[in-house]
Amino acid sequence: MTKAWQASTLAAMVWLAAPAWAQAPIQIVPPAAQAPAPKPLKPLHRPPAKPAKPAIEQPANPAPAKPKPQPGTSKSIALPYASPGSGAAEPDLAYAAYDGGKYLTAFAEATRRVNEKGDPKAMALLGELYASGFGVPKDDQKAVAWYSLAVDRGDREAMFELAMLRLAGRGGPRDRDGAAALLERAAKLGHVAASYNLALLYLEGQQYERDFGKAAELLRSAADAGNPDAQYALATLYKEGRGVAKDLGEAMRLLGTAARAGNLDAEVEYAIALFNGTGIAKDEAGAVAWFRKAARQGSPIAQNRLARILAAGRGAPADPVAATKWHLIAKAAGEGDPWLDTFVGNLKPAEREAGEKAAKPWLAPPRT
Repeated sequence: MTKAWQASTLAAMVWLAAPAWAQAPIQIVPPAAQAPAPKPLKPLHRPPAKPAKPAIEQPANPAPAKPKPQPGTSKSIALPYASPGSGAAEPDLAYAAYDGGKYLTAFAEATRRVNEKGDPKAMALLGELYASGFGVPKDDQKAVAWYSLAVDRGDREAMFELAMLRLAGRGGPRDRDGAAALLERAAKLGHVAASYNLALLYLEGQQYERDFGKAAELLRSAADAGNPDAQYALATLYKEGRGVAKDLGEAMRLLGTAARAGNLDAEVEYAIALFNGTGIAKDEAGAVAWFRKAARQGSPIAQNRLARILAAGRGAPADPVAATKWHLIAKAAGEGDPWLDTFVGNLKPAEREAGEKAAKPWLAPPRT
């Protein structure tokens, strides 16, 4: 998925774009007028391991880990390991090697499977290796060629990856119509990422006539398959009543599911709903927990709302030092708040200085 396509998709979906949230001193957590736009999916073959919770609240700055597959069009191709009863004659050693970062072994094994069996999964893997430059020189044209062979043999993963290359204009001219057709084919075969991205095209209204109902149908398919981005996007449709009957209860259910799966936007929206009791039982303390989590993940909105909560002592004990800290962090990220400026300005110098000191690790440039 290219950044350019993400930008054009999000810009076109103005009906979902959220304006800056109002800063009313009497309302600590004003609800968003509209939910943020759903983000194009970058699929993972499996969820990443969750990092250990730090003992001290501070921005994460881990040491560089061993590089993982991160091709330009998506984070990695889905790994179709042979399952019991699938009829596979042998374990898929090519994908096992790929998953372990042994790309030369994966390339050799995939090449053998292509030559001996004409295996479309191995063709798709060769496309991925060339697209990403893993074990072989990066070559978009060869990636397109291998993906195309796999597509001709009905491989849904190859359909999705080739669609991403077409959208990015890699290995040939940019072709949104061709990409949309590939996404549609892959979605019909049950590819979750394809369903999600195809839904975005129906929301965008360029390749297809804008159709909120069709978008909701595709998002529901991906959401039911456990995709948190689709769950969040579908929640916005239920919240606004677009393509589905307006249902705040269902919107909150989906938001909660997406939030628990780690979708940052959903965490923030769910916290807002809990704090205000919108579509769900009011729970200020529960909302604070979600705001803290999202704030630590770097959400300026959550950082600002947490600062207001700690300044007012609602849902959590008042803590002017922590309120100052989170306000300064949010403000540095562009989430200014005149009310909190005044609050911090009226604090005792020692409290203000303590808050400034606590914010410094978050404001310092990242180590390289």
